[in-house]
Amino acid sequence: MRKDYKLAKRKYVIGGFIVVIALIYLLRLFNLQVIDTKYKDSADSNAFLRKAIYPSRGIIYDRNGQLVVFNQSAYDVMLVPRDVEEFDTLDFCRTVSITPEELRKRFEEMRDKRLNPGYSSYSPQRLLSHLSPENYGRLQEKLYRFPGFFVQKRILRQYSRPVAANVLGNIREVSQKDIENDDYYSPGDYTGDLGVEKSFEPFLRGRKGQEIFIRAASGRIQGRYEDGAHDLPAVSGKNLKLSIDIDLQQYAESLMVNKKGAVVAIEPSTGEILCLVSSPTYDPNLLVGRERGKNYARLVNDLDRPLYDRAIMAGYPPGSTFKPTQGLILLQEGIVGLGTAYPCYHGYINGGLRVGCHGHASPIALKPALQTSCNAYFCWGFKNMVDKRSKYGTSAKAFEVWKNHLVSMGYGYPLGIDLPGEKRGFLPNAKFYDKRYGEGHWSANTIISVSIGQGEVLATPLQIANLCATVANRGWFITPHIVKEIEDTVIDSDYTTKRYPTIDRAHYIPVAEGMRMAVTGGTCRAANLPDIEVAGKTGTAQNPHGRDHSAFMGFAPFDNPKIAVAVYVENAGFGATFGVPIGSLVIEKYLKGSISSARKGMEERMLNSNTIQYSGTKKH
Repeated sequence: MRKDYKLAKRKYVIGGFIVVIALIYLLRLFNLQVIDTKYKDSADSNAFLRKAIYPSRGIIYDRNGQLVVFNQSAYDVMLVPRDVEEFDTLDFCRTVSITPEELRKRFEEMRDKRLNPGYSSYSPQRLLSHLSPENYGRLQEKLYRFPGFFVQKRILRQYSRPVAANVLGNIREVSQKDIENDDYYSPGDYTGDLGVEKSFEPFLRGRKGQEIFIRAASGRIQGRYEDGAHDLPAVSGKNLKLSIDIDLQQYAESLMVNKKGAVVAIEPSTGEILCLVSSPTYDPNLLVGRERGKNYARLVNDLDRPLYDRAIMAGYPPGSTFKPTQGLILLQEGIVGLGTAYPCYHGYINGGLRVGCHGHASPIALKPALQTSCNAYFCWGFKNMVDKRSKYGTSAKAFEVWKNHLVSMGYGYPLGIDLPGEKRGFLPNAKFYDKRYGEGHWSANTIISVSIGQGEVLATPLQIANLCATVANRGWFITPHIVKEIEDTVIDSDYTTKRYPTIDRAHYIPVAEGMRMAVTGGTCRAANLPDIEVAGKTGTAQNPHGRDHSAFMGFAPFDNPKIAVAVYVENAGFGATFGVPIGSLVIEKYLKGSISSARKGMEERMLNSNTIQYSGTKKH
């Protein structure tokens, strides 16, 4: 009985092993045939040849419908390695204008899986890129002599003008990381790099098509698979209309030649950016075609950093362009009224601390303080707020209130422009000073320089321009943006919705009036135009590394603003020296289309002046 029991038990154990092994085989087969496509892909590669059809990339226009970026045809020499037979290499090299040594090098690089991770002898590989039209024509006539070779048509970008490189960006070949992050891409594809080309890549690139050819057992192409029933047409990318006025962009760039800095102009009512200038800049056509790599390396090594978009990335001390924010906060917090006056005896003097100022009437109230850019007024107001323990309890709590108002006005964090790479500038908080000076061991006088846009405060030119647009609107702004329309697509509501700072709108009215007074009889007199009411504010930002920076922000017309502009010129001295003339010329050019004869001398000075202290390229 026991023997029969053991035999029965052994039978079940053996049966169980057989079932387990069968399950393992079934799971393995399922994995190979359904989940793991490697073998299927290999089999498909033996039976089929798939050729990509590249779509036309979306065209880019300016706000007035002027063509800015369009496409030109480019041709790559492709081959399927297993289909290549012996061919006349000298004839091939003469046809495509390369040397035999270069051809051998191209073959080695193509087969190197470290350099070309997607290499397969069954799939199309790129041998040469950006064939000239002449070489393309010659190769087409002789292509039958080179079995396994074919020509792949691609799209390259062409720029109608050598301007707006920081706005438009460019396209480049995809990296392995791009391919891993987005299964749309294959080796040899192109993607947007910098600017609009990068941030709107999903819209601009369109959708690739595909042609499928069937192979014979020998590997030779026999024709289209099922007469092309499974081919897919390419879908063109969507066209973009930018908010940029390309004529204004080109004019503003010309004014910034031989200068470092930025010009940003915004249409206040829409948040649309009219020009976004970073200087020094470069011709976007340099990053097209076979010379792209060499030109890109030269731009990277240029000490003047033309690839760095100062308009949205550079953090500058805003200087006196910051004073309108201070007036708004002091009014909102009830620290001052329009009749509140503070003394200015050539500066702010409190205990042993002195912040210098220039000569003007004293004591002085808010609007004339904006008119004359009085340092003392804003220092006294800041002190009376930050040290007002009866209202805030501590200087740290008062400072946080101050900082939060500024954040609501667009400082300290990226505004959210639809371009890659925007930086936040810098706004210190109470913890920053607690760490530096010790908790409870600092007061308004310790950090008084932030009240006039110096010290630790940093802002981008975009943030300064946005503040100007907010004052122009008397208390609201729309997130600045560069794209006005996307073909057949609704624009993100972030770029159509009004944003309201934590300041009552009524307080913007006297601040705007003070900025108007600065133009009619204050520090911005050079911005005054006879038939356009301009409001503005200068800024002279101290620079520990050289000459002061020259800044200006202004808007016009005063009662129905169409443009708000910020100018920042590094190492250029007083705000009235470069910031005001450049800003006022941009305003006049946009609103009137030309510069009046009376201001041609100013225009010539700006066009021909040079404020760059050093330049060149890195030494290796």
